[in-house]
Amino acid sequence: MAFDIEMIRKVYEELPGKIEAARTAVGRPLTLAEKILFAHLHTDMKLENFERGVHYVDFAPDRVAMQDATAQMALLQFMQAGRPQVAVPSTVHCDHLIQAKTGAAEDLHTALNTNREVYEFLASVCNKYGLGFWKPGAGIIHQVVLENYAFPGGMMIGTDSHTPNAGGLGMVAIGVGGADASDVMAGLAWELKWPKLIGVKLTGKMSGWTAPKDIILKVAGILTVKGGTGAIVEYFGEGADAISATGKATICNMGAEVGATCSIFGYDDRMSAYLKSTDRADIAELADGIKEHLRADPQVIAAPKKYYDEVIEIDLNELEPHVNGPYTPDLAWPISRFAEAVRANNWPEKLEVALIGSCTNSSYEDISRSASIAQQAVDKNLKAKAEFTISPGSELVRYTVEKDGWLKAYDSMGGLVLANACGPCIGQWARHIDDPTRKNSIITSFNRNFAKRNDSFPGTHAFVASPEIVTAFALAGDLTFNPLTDTLLNEDGEQVKLDEPKGYELPPKGFSVEDSGYQAPAEDPSQVHILVSPESQRLQLLEPFAAWEGTDIKGLRLLIKARGKCTTDHISMAGPWLKFRGHLDNISNNMLIGALNFFNDSTDKVKNQLTGEYGPVPATARAYKAAGLGSIVVGDENYGEGSSREHAAMEPRHLGVRAILVKSFARIHETNLKKQGMLALTFAHKEDYEKILEDDTIDIEGLNHFEPGTPLTLVLHHADGTSESIIVNHTYNEQQIEWFKAGAALNIIRKNALAAAQA
Repeated sequence: MAFDIEMIRKVYEELPGKIEAARTAVGRPLTLAEKILFAHLHTDMKLENFERGVHYVDFAPDRVAMQDATAQMALLQFMQAGRPQVAVPSTVHCDHLIQAKTGAAEDLHTALNTNREVYEFLASVCNKYGLGFWKPGAGIIHQVVLENYAFPGGMMIGTDSHTPNAGGLGMVAIGVGGADASDVMAGLAWELKWPKLIGVKLTGKMSGWTAPKDIILKVAGILTVKGGTGAIVEYFGEGADAISATGKATICNMGAEVGATCSIFGYDDRMSAYLKSTDRADIAELADGIKEHLRADPQVIAAPKKYYDEVIEIDLNELEPHVNGPYTPDLAWPISRFAEAVRANNWPEKLEVALIGSCTNSSYEDISRSASIAQQAVDKNLKAKAEFTISPGSELVRYTVEKDGWLKAYDSMGGLVLANACGPCIGQWARHIDDPTRKNSIITSFNRNFAKRNDSFPGTHAFVASPEIVTAFALAGDLTFNPLTDTLLNEDGEQVKLDEPKGYELPPKGFSVEDSGYQAPAEDPSQVHILVSPESQRLQLLEPFAAWEGTDIKGLRLLIKARGKCTTDHISMAGPWLKFRGHLDNISNNMLIGALNFFNDSTDKVKNQLTGEYGPVPATARAYKAAGLGSIVVGDENYGEGSSREHAAMEPRHLGVRAILVKSFARIHETNLKKQGMLALTFAHKEDYEKILEDDTIDIEGLNHFEPGTPLTLVLHHADGTSESIIVNHTYNEQQIEWFKAGAALNIIRKNALAAAQA
């Protein structure tokens, strides 16, 4: 069920030799990330000193993991590839479609009924093509992967931006779009630009209220949401070895918020202990045998500035608990300065909801430390002053913490345990609020806090902290409270102070579970039939995108010029739209409805050049498409940051958008656009963004000579009859240019599979 020990044994047998060959080839010591990357080069690649941040390289991942919302489109694409079985071990995890509303049991029951068609589709595809299936309620993908599949020195890709969670067990685990996952499941190499390396040296040791979450909250404040783009963040030092495996996973998980390709820790005794506690002692034994190969070379640790592109040092002895936000995960506040920031910025001081759990912070250690605060509430006669919810990360954790009595404290202080699912973290939350338009504050132990991310309300100020800090704030109901120094008034009218949280790295009596929620694929896939009704509103078989017409693209209408932050949540919202993740036409009705229009500072209100009227973005795109006209989207910096959802690339493609032109892209989204046959372009001169006018018609020239490293030209035809040209850059290599010409990467895969079948 959990892992293929023979596959892992083979990886470990080959790892030392591959690492030594790479070390010899580059002529220097290697970081841990480099060791794993070199060891997973595709067989067609030659060892060389790839230039970081420049060269695209082909890799051969060991695993693929998909969550249910993105798996639908990934599997619909894979079904077109023509393979009878997946080429690498792959799994689907049903965690995104369960809406948090009244409590675990009822919410799960509702989800099973509401999403039955989708769950049956996913289960049947898994049965047909040899994938493992984790049923609704089994847990959140990243926690389940950490408990069952992650292993030191491995490489995994996953259709969720927080796939790097597995870096907590020393794995290079990278979030990708569904098209990338389809490629790997179809047996193809996976392409990635050779990443830069950021080293984070941790000294000292955490104590008291400080938790692993505070490390990544501080790192986010240092690097910002763009600072890790195109880089792997590698943690090392005595402080790193002192952190639990699940604490390491928390840090790696939220590394996605700085744009990092992934994050990773070197193998140590804490990882070994976690593997043994989760019934993987055989993997721990194998890893112990090659431990030196699962850590950075000693010379790297001794002189990190020689081997990393950037080095950050954090003294854990001095690290304070942090609270980050609102509206962005990199606005970092040490707890000693947070109350002052709340008052100075006029953020709502009253805390309305506190939420813990999610894929970032739902380990046994997280729950036990948080529950120790909840138990203090019981002992000191305190009640929660804010609504308080708990989302366990997996059935294994939930069952174990219930068995060990931790959930009782939450119940006593007024907490509500939700299903083992993403829930409020991704907007799957029926928020209770009297007026959704008013300003209000919530605090979570999640990873993202973009506007409208958790509850769709623009007035919600969402802050991020560790589970223990969030629990303390739930008791206070006030964001100006500092649990390290302040007291609370209990039900007896007494002022009481909270003690430091205490917990267990691993359950003292071991993990246990009655039903983990795993379903193995069918032994005879020939008997499995996958049916998708043409009348379905949830699922839709894909039609291939059209190939490039072979000429420059003329007469594109400006669909929207987005101002400021435009994440994949702005491009393709989650929440209630998750139910359409398997139906491209239906979900395209949310395309860019959250983006801010530069010309009127409104969302979902753009000018239709055919009528002169203003209307929704999707409807305007459909009008251009119906008239046989293509369109173009213009954006700002770090366009497409956030979730890996490829729907944010497929929807524009489906509705006739031919190009996305921005100041800069987030990594995953840029790749997703390329996979779908889109033109992902950047301004050669960022100030040219100002030249794009609302009524512009735009030509893209130079496509007949589309080559790596060669800019293209955009001609802007203004409404007053004048025209001007601007230069735009791209990062397409030769293979990606072929994707564009074919109309999508999948078109090439299908063509090759058909040719192989006919040979």
